[in-house]
Amino acid sequence: MLNITPKNSSDQQEFDRRFGSLNTLNTPSEAKKIAQWIMAIIAIFFVVMFLPWQQNIRARGEMTALMPQDRPQKIQCPIDGTIAKWNVAEGQEVDSGQVLLTIAEVKDKYIDPDMILRLEEGIMAKGEAIEAKRDKVQAKERQLRALEEGLIIKLKQFDNKIQQSLLKVESDSIAWQAAKVDLKNADRQYNANQELYNKGLISLTKLEGVRSKYQQSVSKEVGARTKFEMAINEYQNAILGKNVTRNEMLDKIAKTDSELSTTLSDIADSEGALAKARNELSSMEVRAGMRVIRAPQKGIVVQALSSGIGENVKSGQVLMTLMPENPHLAAAIYVKTMDVPLIEEGRHVRSRFDGWPSIQFSGWPSVSVGTFGGKVEVVDFVNQADGTFRILITQDLKEKDDEWPVELRMGTGVFGWVMLEEVPIWYELWRQINGFPPSLKNYDTSAKGKKK
Repeated sequence: MLNITPKNSSDQQEFDRRFGSLNTLNTPSEAKKIAQWIMAIIAIFFVVMFLPWQQNIRARGEMTALMPQDRPQKIQCPIDGTIAKWNVAEGQEVDSGQVLLTIAEVKDKYIDPDMILRLEEGIMAKGEAIEAKRDKVQAKERQLRALEEGLIIKLKQFDNKIQQSLLKVESDSIAWQAAKVDLKNADRQYNANQELYNKGLISLTKLEGVRSKYQQSVSKEVGARTKFEMAINEYQNAILGKNVTRNEMLDKIAKTDSELSTTLSDIADSEGALAKARNELSSMEVRAGMRVIRAPQKGIVVQALSSGIGENVKSGQVLMTLMPENPHLAAAIYVKTMDVPLIEEGRHVRSRFDGWPSIQFSGWPSVSVGTFGGKVEVVDFVNQADGTFRILITQDLKEKDDEWPVELRMGTGVFGWVMLEEVPIWYELWRQINGFPPSLKNYDTSAKGKKK
């Protein structure tokens, strides 16, 4: 009744006959294994979702130099001419100042090989002409001083003559007045004797003697008046002579002064021409130096863009490219505009160079193989023609990575990862799906700490 007796085979057979379909509901062993795998994968997925992930910005670029003087330099032709001689070959190392090639002149003005000698002779002749004109200036200055001194002396002479004439006028005036008084007295005596003669009181002989004295007085008065008038004329002539002499001397002084000014003007023109000739000589000497093109710095001749002997070249035409020796290499990568605000100077960068095998896990740079460390050195403030911004990356000597390969050359392709902050993988997936920017919280905090 309690059904505790062991089941016999008949009961089992009866059970299987009645409930045989239940046996088909048992879980297969393969399904159990698949379920276990799925559970394990889900568990691993959840674990992986919480692993740290290094956010980064990817960009491609090429190798360049940090300093402008270390970048490939175009050697240009400074003057118009023809190639006379090549002194170097492609791939040749050259020192600073070493002759690269020689240019021959083609312009008529510069063809004369003795042009510099001719200019020097012309400059010497102009200098001698200027010295002669300066001597002439000194002679004119002496002549001018002599004329001025002569004018002063002559004016003094005329002043003395005028003074003498004035004194003579005064003297003759006094003599004329005395003659007039004598004439008046003689006239009175003559009239008185005439009356006496008319009355018969004196003789005719005495009257004629008085008349003779009267005539003498008249003659003396006329002579005194004439001398007085002549003295006045001499005085006036002395004044006129002074004025005429002053005007003549002033005219000579003005003429000499004009000749002096003309000579000084000629000297100024000659000095201007001399300065122009010296400038032309300096230009010719500089141009003569430009015929020999030298290396501006130590480096390697990379490529000759002109070739042959006698080929015409123009001023500013590129003749060859010179690669400076031992440049300070930098990687130039180009990032999108939306990524520029996330990049700061000093950010760590992982770089992969074309030609060097590498395996890069962008989220886990520590397990990467074949990449090289660097840091952001420069972030351009102006975008490129395609809208991207250039980032210059230099080797980070503080990192324990291997040094950049010495075989790197200008133009080698670079792929860079600018490292940002560490976040969980689930956050990075969520950010990528929603298009959110990377997290900068930690970096901002550290940057503020550095500023403090």
